[in-house]
Amino acid sequence: MPTTNEQYGRMTAPGQIVIERLLPGPIGRVWAYLTESDKRATWIAAGDMDLRAGGSYEYIFDHDVLSETKEETPEKYKDECYSGMKMGGRIIAVSPPNLLHMTWPESGAEGGADESEVKFELAEVDGKVKLTLTHLKLFDNDLLVGVSAGWHAHVAIMIDVIEGKSPRPFWSNHMVLEGEYRKKLFP
Repeated sequence: MPTTNEQYGRMTAPGQIVIERLLPGPIGRVWAYLTESDKRATWIAAGDMDLRAGGSYEYIFDHDVLSETKEETPEKYKDECYSGMKMGGRIIAVSPPNLLHMTWPESGAEGGADESEVKFELAEVDGKVKLTLTHLKLFDNDLLVGVSAGWHAHVAIMIDVIEGKSPRPFWSNHMVLEGEYRKKLFP
C-alpha cells in the first residue's frame, strides 16, 4: 500500500507522467540499481544493458521474486506481464550516474507508434539522491494509468530494497495504485 510519504506521480503534459522520490545515497548505488541486472532484478527486471547511446537493453520480468508475498498476476495482466516475459529497446541517451533515457515498447512492439520513452534522472540533494522518473508518449488513458501505477509500485520496491526493508508485494500495491491514479488523473 502507498505510504503517506510517497507522493503520486503527476501528469506534466499530455501522455507524460513524472514520479519523484528521494532515495538514500550515494548516487552510484542508485545508478547501479537502474543499470546492473542483478540489482535491477530486485525491483523490476533483470537483463543486459549496453550503456551507450544507441545501445540495446533487455528486461526480463519476474514479479514473483520481488517480494516474499506470493501473489497471482491479476487477470487483466496475465497475457502481458507473465513471469519470464522479455521486452527490449534502445538507449536514447546516457550520462552516468545522472541520466538514463530509453525507448519503452508498448503492446509488445518495438519501434514505431507503439513505443514510448522512459527517462531516469538522478541528482544529489542534501546527502540523498533525487530520482525523477519521466515516462513520455503514453497517449492512451488506460495505459497511462497502468504505467503510472506500475512505476509507483516498482520504485517503492526499489526504495524498500535500498533501505534494507522487506519489499512490499507488487501486484496488490499496483492494483490499489491503479485505482488511485485513475481517480487522480481522470477525475
